[in-house]
Amino acid sequence: MTIIKTNINRRSFLKASALAGGGMMLSFSWLAGCTPTTEEALALPKEWFELNSYIKIGDNGAITLMSPNPEFGSNVKTSMPMILADELDVDWKKVTVEQADFYPERFNRQFTGGSMGILLAWKPLRAAGATARQMLVNAAAQQWSVPAAEITTEAGMLHHKASGKTAGYGEVASLAARLAVPEEVALKEIKDFKIIGSSKKNVDGTDIVSGKPLFGIDYKQEGMLVAMIAHPPAFGLKVKSVDDSAARSMPGIKDVFIFKTLADDYERNGFDTTTFTELVAVVGNSTWEVMNAKKALKIEWEKKADQQVVVNGWGGKKTEVIPGGLESTMTHKTLMDEMSKKKASILRKDGDPEAAFKRAAKILERTYSAPYLAHNTMEPVNCFAHVTADKAELYGPIQAPEFIRNTIAARIGIPKENIHIKLARMGGGFGLRAYGHHMVEAAVISQKVKAPIKMVYTREDDMTYGIYRPTYTATYRAALDKENNLIAFHVKGGGIPEHAVHAMRFPAGAVDNYLAEGWSLDSNITIGAFRAPGSNFIAGAEQSFLDELAELAGKDPIEFRLELLERSKTKPVGEKNDYDPDRYAGVLKLVKEKSQWSEPQPNVHRGVSAYFCHNTYVAEVIDLEITNNKPVVKKVFAAVDCGIVVNPDAAINMGEGAIVDGIGNAFFGEMTFVEGVPQKNNFDKYRMIRQKEAPRSIEVHFLKNEKDPSGLGEPLFPPVFAALANALYKAKGKRYYQQPFLAEDITIG
Repeated sequence: MTIIKTNINRRSFLKASALAGGGMMLSFSWLAGCTPTTEEALALPKEWFELNSYIKIGDNGAITLMSPNPEFGSNVKTSMPMILADELDVDWKKVTVEQADFYPERFNRQFTGGSMGILLAWKPLRAAGATARQMLVNAAAQQWSVPAAEITTEAGMLHHKASGKTAGYGEVASLAARLAVPEEVALKEIKDFKIIGSSKKNVDGTDIVSGKPLFGIDYKQEGMLVAMIAHPPAFGLKVKSVDDSAARSMPGIKDVFIFKTLADDYERNGFDTTTFTELVAVVGNSTWEVMNAKKALKIEWEKKADQQVVVNGWGGKKTEVIPGGLESTMTHKTLMDEMSKKKASILRKDGDPEAAFKRAAKILERTYSAPYLAHNTMEPVNCFAHVTADKAELYGPIQAPEFIRNTIAARIGIPKENIHIKLARMGGGFGLRAYGHHMVEAAVISQKVKAPIKMVYTREDDMTYGIYRPTYTATYRAALDKENNLIAFHVKGGGIPEHAVHAMRFPAGAVDNYLAEGWSLDSNITIGAFRAPGSNFIAGAEQSFLDELAELAGKDPIEFRLELLERSKTKPVGEKNDYDPDRYAGVLKLVKEKSQWSEPQPNVHRGVSAYFCHNTYVAEVIDLEITNNKPVVKKVFAAVDCGIVVNPDAAINMGEGAIVDGIGNAFFGEMTFVEGVPQKNNFDKYRMIRQKEAPRSIEVHFLKNEKDPSGLGEPLFPPVFAALANALYKAKGKRYYQQPFLAEDITIG
């Protein structure tokens, strides 16, 4: 049995109060009872220790569990309350889950991203559920005049075996609310979980399939107008003048105007990521009328000069350069090729790599590259806003409302405590919704027209606005001795405007002589987080290279990786390796078993990949066939170590989605530019994976252990790229070094 403290410090507390109509509410810090390591604490902003939420237990026994985090398909709205409910020991069928609005005074730091939701919430949610259960037990003990230790709970009921007394939670909830919060509580043993580890349906599932309004795009309000924006057609341009005479004369149009989203001297936060800070708004009665009026605008654009902006982000305050000019993909490739030949920043160095390469019997060197990618969420960017003289109400898809509320307050001049953000269920996120420029735009437009408005992007607006996955490149070199042992490893990665090298990850720690370097180039093309940031590229490059290296060494690709992991376990190099070799090897062994790797099948071409990111280990095998000269992904096997799996069906669904997403991006994903103009602005040009191109079968297997849960929404995405590339090599007899693979010689109908 694990005994935990319910209070750590002034930031970490639980507080009980009575409900007006009878019953109990327990407010709690999401990190109460949590004891993060020094490294974990330093890696998080201090404010993340102020996450609060609550449990409501009505006098009729009804249980309401609040879900503070925004929901965009990762199922946190179901799995987080499951953790609470299990420790609380209630019947899941009697639980109601409510999506909380953004209430920093009550919840604080309501953020979805980085595959950290369950990881950060695991201990505090368990602590809160266990505390509420203990308070109910204490209330029953007081009411029945029996020792609390003699009372047991099950499915929302309290039992005292000796006296035969029973009561529902609701019957003692009001009394429990008046009791002191216990200083210590006992958590359940993992073997006693009844809800955690069992599959539960999405709490919004029925509403989603029946078409009930859950998303921002659905929202309507009496007297609401519709707004759209026009942004420059190219990165590096700005508005010079607007002739709006034709648009203003069209039916239903209320206003057309130029507006700024950020003040010139505004100090940005890490999520104020936007190049286009001056836009043209068109406001009218309906989407169709506004869309047609927007087409009638005659806008003259001019080039922007170099710009410097102050950003106070995760790494502290710094000045960033946004260069002027009109950038093109071909120019980027030339610049990146030049930079890859120059000296770069050393990120890690073990041993003497230079000397090892000089004495090598074999040297392998390969360069990999990947383009910008657009998020292309199925729900286009949108936001409702109603700004009055002293307050603002917003409703829309957003992953990080805390940061954008500060930006809105600074821009419209209303105190942030008077800005109320309702959290819509998001129709896709993948990192895009962490950036709330659309909320600022909607608020400014509403304030200007003095009316409630819903701002909607067209797909073309959405796809050409930015917040792309950066473009990357990486060169790998490896040295083998005469016995085909790996004696040196060198990775040099760069990108625009950042590199993707994770210097402390595998195979660092498994090679005596290791060198990791990184470089970057400034750009005015806006980038942001994209599912498994950085890892989504570097995993594909690294694991493709390791596959080719294994072939050069004459070794099976899985066994080659396992040998390196055994070395990093028994004789690790360095002390800052950020992976556990045993857990890494565990997923490789499991995927080898489940895929029957050692039993080749006729006409089936197999590729393997494994990667660690977001605290989770994943290995994948892709089975590929060539049909009518086209590659067809027949089956994907995935082995995952993410600790305890809270909701297995939901976890499998997330894994399947990440795998399909990865295959689509690996085959087709690409955004290119000519003189600053995005060359793809809708799905007729920006190719997405189609239903018939998805794998015929996907198996997701989880290693069973009792480790605390870690990330799951992102880690299954990065390994896909290399597993697919390695399978293609087996099928086509050539290696693939540039994404998307379609751009080389693959044709898929």
